[in-house]
Amino acid sequence: MDFKEAAVRAEELRAQILYHNNRYYNDDAPEISDYEYDMLLRELEQIEEEYPLLRAPDSPTQHVGGEAAAKFSPVPHAVPMESLHDSFSHEEIIAFDQRVRETAAAPEYVVEPKIDGLSVSAEYRDGVFVRGSTRGDGLVGEDITENLRTIASLPMRLNRPIPYLEVRGEVYMSIPSFEALTARQEEREEKPFKNPRNAAAGSLRQKNAGITKERKLDIFVFNVQQVEGESISRHSDSLEWLRELGFTVLPFYYVCRNAEEILKRIEDIGNSRGELDFQIDGAVIKLNDLSQRQLLGSTSKFPRWAEAYKYPPEEKETELLEIEITVGRTGALTPTAVFAPISLAGTTVSRAILNNANCIAAKDIRLGDRIIVRKAGEIIPEVVASVGHREGSVPFEMPTVCPACGAQAAFDEGGAVLRCQNTECPAQLMRHMIHFVSRDAMDIDGLGEKVLYALAEKNLIHSPFDLYRLTKEDILSLEGKKERSAEKLIEAIDASRQNDLWRLLFGLGIRHIGQKAAKVLSDRFGTLEALSQATEEELQQIDGVGEIVAKSVASYFAMDKTARVMEEIQALGLNTKNLNPPSPQQQAVFAGKTFVITGTLPHLKRSEAEALVEQYGGKASGSVSKKTSYVLAGEAPGSKLTKAQSLGIPVIDEEAFLQMIPKT
Repeated sequence: MDFKEAAVRAEELRAQILYHNNRYYNDDAPEISDYEYDMLLRELEQIEEEYPLLRAPDSPTQHVGGEAAAKFSPVPHAVPMESLHDSFSHEEIIAFDQRVRETAAAPEYVVEPKIDGLSVSAEYRDGVFVRGSTRGDGLVGEDITENLRTIASLPMRLNRPIPYLEVRGEVYMSIPSFEALTARQEEREEKPFKNPRNAAAGSLRQKNAGITKERKLDIFVFNVQQVEGESISRHSDSLEWLRELGFTVLPFYYVCRNAEEILKRIEDIGNSRGELDFQIDGAVIKLNDLSQRQLLGSTSKFPRWAEAYKYPPEEKETELLEIEITVGRTGALTPTAVFAPISLAGTTVSRAILNNANCIAAKDIRLGDRIIVRKAGEIIPEVVASVGHREGSVPFEMPTVCPACGAQAAFDEGGAVLRCQNTECPAQLMRHMIHFVSRDAMDIDGLGEKVLYALAEKNLIHSPFDLYRLTKEDILSLEGKKERSAEKLIEAIDASRQNDLWRLLFGLGIRHIGQKAAKVLSDRFGTLEALSQATEEELQQIDGVGEIVAKSVASYFAMDKTARVMEEIQALGLNTKNLNPPSPQQQAVFAGKTFVITGTLPHLKRSEAEALVEQYGGKASGSVSKKTSYVLAGEAPGSKLTKAQSLGIPVIDEEAFLQMIPKT
């Protein structure tokens, strides 16, 4: 292409890459695969190499893609947390070795697995953990100290009192933890994380450290950033030294002396992917001698002494044998492709979720097809495409009846989701019970899926309310249950009768009612009876309750079945009142006002400030618009402050916000 065409294409690529950078680094919700992203970046690099005048200082080829989020305090990195240049072929690795040899005599390399997680810094003084931060843009990260404290594999105290030490590591979610998390998300019909990297990033960047702890993250420490009181000359020595201090370091690495040895180890690491319980997306090659690293230095974005080799996504062809239909908690019928077993990324797979009827139609997937399957993010199998229909095949049609109970199935408005219309469907009932007892709903400790299924098999429960009729003898009849554990379970069930109203509302499993909506409705109506009598029009008038939620709530309480549910709740003694109702005077303080909170406040956590806004009748929003009443800004407020100023929206600090709340 000529210069003019190259300039147009470069601008298109920059816009795409910056968009996907934001989705990947800041939103933890990528829309394309790592390989597709890498190919966009590689194309831009090639254009800028051919036409240097097109290489702008703010090009995504010149800096790390992330940035420090406003919800965390910024942490400047004394030692930049650089990214790595990616290679995709053996020839590029050979060229890297040749470039190194132009400066470093007889170089020695360390080849390591490239963990696919979130890069962090951890600082220690006198052997005690004092601060942790994300990479951010490489120069400034986010303070995530409290969240890192929840990771069991990161030591809070070292085996030796090193005066000062900063290490770099990769926080990740193991494959078993990821599979357990996504199973819970799918059970609740929530949108599951796409891969362990996104799950780890989304979990680590929570304002609520309790959520981070629940997600069971881990960390591999792989580099010494700064150290006082020690002298280290080789990277391989530093890994062993870090292990002695109590860190969990990379489980294996290889010392190599030439490109041939490097390529052999890259292949070995690639072959091990299916045997690991954590996700890797490549191999990292680093110069071992730290003094030689200083000689090579860095570009504006990458160290010249290191290179990452990225494994291409593995795709294989197989035969589609069946499309299996399963039923979720809200009656959604989900299709799953069952195909002839194939080996992908070292594991054997034979099933892949097809999402919905629209997905099947768009790819024209038919029984007996030859299909292409790959592992999205190296973990979740997905059907990429159909590459051949067998003779006489016909387009697949979703069933018209529920496979679990035989009742009529019908599509939602929009035609994407097919649902069983039988509210007594056994498949829905079990999933509903799992949701009812979950931590976010009635929070009944000790009632996991295994216990629920065991109770159902003995015909002891047929609905969530049967739990409140269980006796200690019923629990003791289950295999492995002892006297004390049975007593504790009955006590936990009994204690849940006194839960706040919003927990019961959420536990009932009313479609479109999440935790936040349940709390809004609880605050507005105060009792379950009052809510049950609200009309759809009344519900729509509530700030935060839209047409869909209002229709769903009104429809639920209009059903004959719900009248029986209300009677059971009353008879079983479950609390149906808001235990902490806001007074009319409180609700009037911020009535009709919308707040956006940005930056780090001096004393209040963001969640605490949002709770105060809602407690006093206001609405807490995540984005600035013309409807925003106030922006509550703390330290490092970011782009939300700029937008508020451009729109002329009042900006207040924490002191002014607290003065708006009446003294009690």
